[in-house]
Amino acid sequence: MAKYFDVHPENPQRRTIGQVADVVRDGGLIVYPTDSCYALGCRLGDGAGLERIRAIRRLDDRHHFTLVCRDFAQLGQFVRMDNTAFRAIKAATPGSYTFILPASKEAPRRLLHPKRKTVGVRIPEHVAAQALLAELGEPLMSSTLLLPGEEEPLTYGWEIKERLDHVVDAVLDSGDCGLEPTTVVDFSEGAPELVRRGAGDPTPFE
Repeated sequence: MAKYFDVHPENPQRRTIGQVADVVRDGGLIVYPTDSCYALGCRLGDGAGLERIRAIRRLDDRHHFTLVCRDFAQLGQFVRMDNTAFRAIKAATPGSYTFILPASKEAPRRLLHPKRKTVGVRIPEHVAAQALLAELGEPLMSSTLLLPGEEEPLTYGWEIKERLDHVVDAVLDSGDCGLEPTTVVDFSEGAPELVRRGAGDPTPFE
């Protein structure tokens, strides 16, 4: 049965955030809010956690998982960027974007696209997500909470707890955080390629 934590969206209780971080550190799989929609997350390098996410979402090996980072400095440890990508991504973060970039040696191997050796990264503009990332001191390996056969992500914490009670270890509820996933931009070939239009304004990358 999943633990349920309810926090204020603008002023999340530090003690509660610490309890959720402990679940992650202990190898748990969590649901947490972002600036686009709720996401599934596990500890950096947790292979079992990734397989649990794959099972919940019925994902194949081609799926790009995302490293959700606290800030630009942390993001930069896991990817390689040229000057153009650096400036464009820095200007757009934090925000509702996922960027696909060539992975650095620090990126977990199991997160990489099997052929392209790329990884998705993002920095959410959400107070509770930022508080959790700060408490952890490292990124979360993550994927949008979009269940098989459904067109929209789950967005109510109580419903998430009800439906995923036996397959996740904790739900961090900070209220409705939207239905639209991130805008995805691929910088892996140099010039930006808009892969998916979502919550982030795509204009700078068109």
